[in-house]
Amino acid sequence: MKGRNMTRWRDPAKDPRQEPKSNLITVEGAARLRGILDHLSRIKRPALSAKVGEAAAQGDRSENADYTYNKKELSRVIARIVYLTKRLDELRVIDRLPADTQKVFFGAFVSLEDAQGEIIHLRIVGHDEMKPEQRWISVDAPLARALLGKMLDDEVTVMAPGGEATYLITGIRYTSASKPA
Repeated sequence: MKGRNMTRWRDPAKDPRQEPKSNLITVEGAARLRGILDHLSRIKRPALSAKVGEAAAQGDRSENADYTYNKKELSRVIARIVYLTKRLDELRVIDRLPADTQKVFFGAFVSLEDAQGEIIHLRIVGHDEMKPEQRWISVDAPLARALLGKMLDDEVTVMAPGGEATYLITGIRYTSASKPA
């Protein structure tokens, strides 16, 4: 069976895409996802539905590029709405600081020093709010797993693509975890 939808076989036990995602999210991340869901369902979906209706009213749908494009886009938006609704129901919002703020836990901003003396600032967040450009890493990432529960001045060793990497924790801080207004 040949075709463009065929992919190479992956062992489900070793496939990193099959690993379960954590269901944790910060207050800010949950608010951002709710905002996206609200925008898609109240603004984008009705606008696309109107465009599809206008394009369908023009007649022959088989040769109507506007109809085809807007119908596909509407399907993508509806799929995203369904995914976000389901995902928001599954998520557990962490809306308070940990009891011991001297240790690294979910939501922490952590400063690390590597072997070359370079300082790395990162934040441990949920899978749905990762921002690699800002160094917000998933709580499921190997580095985050190694950091969880560690204290200031602890050393952490992690397997990196280039081999083992050792970091020294030079700073831990949390933002207030109050709910946005």
